[in-house]
Amino acid sequence: MTRRELWAKVEPVRRAYAEHGLATHAAAIAFRVLVALVPLTMLGLALLGAFGLEDVWGDEIAPELEHRLQLQVFTGLDYIVDEILQSSALGLIAFAAALLLWHMARGVRAVTRALNTIHGVEDRRSWGHLAAVTLGLTVAVGACVISAALVTIVGGRLGWLAATVRWPIAVVLLGLAVALLVRYAPAEHPEPRWASVGSAVIVAGWILLSIGFGIWVRDIASYESATGTLFAFLVLTAYVLGLSGVFLIGVELDETLRTGGPATRASGGRSGRARSSASRRPRRRSSSRRGS
Repeated sequence: MTRRELWAKVEPVRRAYAEHGLATHAAAIAFRVLVALVPLTMLGLALLGAFGLEDVWGDEIAPELEHRLQLQVFTGLDYIVDEILQSSALGLIAFAAALLLWHMARGVRAVTRALNTIHGVEDRRSWGHLAAVTLGLTVAVGACVISAALVTIVGGRLGWLAATVRWPIAVVLLGLAVALLVRYAPAEHPEPRWASVGSAVIVAGWILLSIGFGIWVRDIASYESATGTLFAFLVLTAYVLGLSGVFLIGVELDETLRTGGPATRASGGRSGRARSSASRRPRRRSSSRRGS
């Protein structure tokens, strides 16, 4: 494939990404993910304390952080974690879980708005219907993503067989999360295609970004100075923003392949019940003007 042919395939997706303002949507999704990391961490530590697994912090996590952080920073962090582990009451677990569910639900709503923009539809679902869909997707997608992360982390410590099998399992879980979002989040339900080009791009992009981020955290990052710590937050933000952007690029790619690109959609090539109703609305407005 020549460079011109490759650009001819990429250009419609790039143009649609810009026309739909998906960079703004990606930033909104990334913000919700970053905020959700706080109650997720709090919930994880509280559960460790509730199940008597304080050694996970003391024997595995803390030693990894101790030689990477400044002494003052690590001392303060260790004190906070010990307080959470020792006071991991049911109230703290419930509070962290509720806060995590709220921010994840807001993230799913941000995804819904982005997908509605990509498909060019207006969300007319009732509040109750939308709330039920959002809650269901929040629980299902959250379970898939967290399970994929746990599989990749824990699987690497259980021998060569588990270390090998963890990646296919993670791919399946991430693919399921993508399929659920793409199928049920938008107001218009595209035809279910569980193995699409866009989904493959999303899962592959997520895995590559995660591997790169893991290498940076393990081998490159330095937290021994204030500048290094601030730079770590910038890299984390860029990583989450990259995950959001790759997701929207994959969905836009599928939509462009399905409809032929923005030019085709604008000229009437859009398919589906919502698109048909959208194409009828301008004719009704024009007839009213003729009558006046």
